[in-house]
Amino acid sequence: MLLNFTKMQGIGNDFVVIDAISQKVSLTRDQIRHIANRHFGVGCDQLLLVEKSQRIDAEFRYRIFNADGSEVEQCGNGARCFARFVIDNGMTSNHVIPVETKGGLIQLIMEDDDRVTVDMGEPNFEPESLPFEATGTPEYHELMVNGEKYAIGAVSMGNPHAVLLVDSIKDAPVKTLGAAIESHKRFPQRVNVGFMEIEDRDNIRLRVYERGAGETMACGTGACAAVAVGIKNRLLDERVQVELRGGDLTIYWPGTGHHLMMTGPAETVFKGQIEL
Repeated sequence: MLLNFTKMQGIGNDFVVIDAISQKVSLTRDQIRHIANRHFGVGCDQLLLVEKSQRIDAEFRYRIFNADGSEVEQCGNGARCFARFVIDNGMTSNHVIPVETKGGLIQLIMEDDDRVTVDMGEPNFEPESLPFEATGTPEYHELMVNGEKYAIGAVSMGNPHAVLLVDSIKDAPVKTLGAAIESHKRFPQRVNVGFMEIEDRDNIRLRVYERGAGETMACGTGACAAVAVGIKNRLLDERVQVELRGGDLTIYWPGTGHHLMMTGPAETVFKGQIEL
């Protein structure tokens, strides 16, 4: 099987995007792992499929696969690349694009400055939405990891996130603690783990250990989750600049009852073909 693909990136979070409308695509988990492999394949954090939507209120269906081959519900940086891809390839002329995902319907908006805004919906703090084995929606949940207690914020942005406040992301044990929380038994479907350093009420720094991918250069839904937790706990204002390893995102959330908006860049790196 010969597949056309496009390599894209959103602030360093990189993707292989495949048009599954103009070509027949049927990928196994092993094939996805091969494509994502940085030594033997193309290399990416996640593989994105562009498909026809089965819903009348969506233009496209957007599917996301981690580098380990597992399918997940949502990816914010990938969503921006998705919008850039369908516009650049003439698949739509609309600048507001409703898209179906495993996590629900989202809206993608092309801005005049070529950045993309994603309407991520309203953050969901109910434990069952992640899912997370907990009761109620307190400011923070206590989580025991390797004999140590940690306070985490838990929120779904269409996919599950745990957020920890740290004094410095430079010194945060992202690889070890992130891996331990990702696979914690209280998260039966695993979880993305964000380490948030608050600079002031309008600016944070963030590192994210992603489910099935490890630490990445950036995580759009992770940025949304961190800001949502910060605003819920009255630590941040409604518009926040998020500094990630690969670049910056702007997150806007007026609070409960409102949708959260994420704005940032998306770029094509190269196009190619791969034989599977």
